Amino acid sequence: MLIEQPSSLLRWLYPHALWRMDPRERAVYLTFDDGPIPEVTPWVLEVLDRYGIKATFFMVGDNIRKHPAEFEMVKARGHRLGNHTYNHLSGHLHGIRSYVRNVERANYYLHTNLFRPPHGWMKWTQYYALLSRYRIVMWDVVTRDYSRRLTAADVLNNVKRYARPGSIITFHDSLKSIDKLRTALPAAIEWLRDENYTFKVFDE
Repeated sequence: MLIEQPSSLLRWLYPHALWRMDPRERAVYLTFDDGPIPEVTPWVLEVLDRYGIKATFFMVGDNIRKHPAEFEMVKARGHRLGNHTYNHLSGHLHGIRSYVRNVERANYYLHTNLFRPPHGWMKWTQYYALLSRYRIVMWDVVTRDYSRRLTAADVLNNVKRYARPGSIITFHDSLKSIDKLRTALPAAIEWLRDENYTFKVFDE
């Protein structure tokens, strides 16, 4: 649970970040990290189209540069865009200036006010520098679809076990995740619908 749901200590470290939306509303917020890539992102979009769902894609700038067609597909379908740095940068390996420059380099493509740090962590100086320009979006449930130790059933069970009203749920449109996503993503959506959840994106 310390991985699937963030600890109170981690939430305390970034007090103004979005970890969970309104708990009084039976809605969830699907998010996808690390794309766009041609092997996964178009398939994710097809699944979302099939169920009539909009999601938020936290994209890596260099992936946008390499795969502009997939980026345009996400935009054309009306999904929300979020910044995930230009090179999937780890905050602890960089100073404030280089980190912020990397984020702004990604935003040359994205033009968004949403930001999620790779690995869900950054230095306080980086956090507060970006907080004046972006809404920092973390998560309430991370599915761990990227883990080699988990099966598609495990990923689905993480959604079933931890999703609750207002949850921000994180999947990944990445090569590490696709073998589990093919089963877990549509099954998770159907389970959430059966549990009477609606699907929302963050306000502009």
